[in-house]
Amino acid sequence: MHIDQYAYFALFSRSTSAAEMTAILGIEPDETTVRGSRRTEPSAVPVRHGWKIVCREPGLCVDEQVARILDRLRPHTTAIGALANRLAAADQESGAVLEIVRCFRGEDAERHEHREDAPNLFGWHLDRAVLDFLRATGAVLDVDEYDMTPDRAEDAGV
Repeated sequence: MHIDQYAYFALFSRSTSAAEMTAILGIEPDETTVRGSRRTEPSAVPVRHGWKIVCREPGLCVDEQVARILDRLRPHTTAIGALANRLAAADQESGAVLEIVRCFRGEDAERHEHREDAPNLFGWHLDRAVLDFLRATGAVLDVDEYDMTPDRAEDAGV
């Protein structure tokens, strides 16, 4: 079974733009979304502004992806927590999230990419330091997993 996965930490708000978040934190995001933007990608119109630090490096397990993100953010934990609390206080649909997205692609993909030294991407965990960061920033954890094997993808209209 081949797995494509990535993780990101995001701050999101209906009223505070990603540019404002960047100015407050002094950290350049890897990705942003603009509320109500008319960009062609993604096709869905974002309902809130988003500021993201992302790890999309293939071959890393979730633990390693999250560690790379938090290595960049930990020095700014207090500022991130203060901003996340301010965003959440202004609007219940605003705040912070650690998002993990995993797509399971089936056996054919594995045949093309399998190596003996490839890491096992199935198991993962969040250690105490990650949980402490989530608590300090008021972030929620959101994990999305998608079955993209050919039979399931056709059923879902993908």
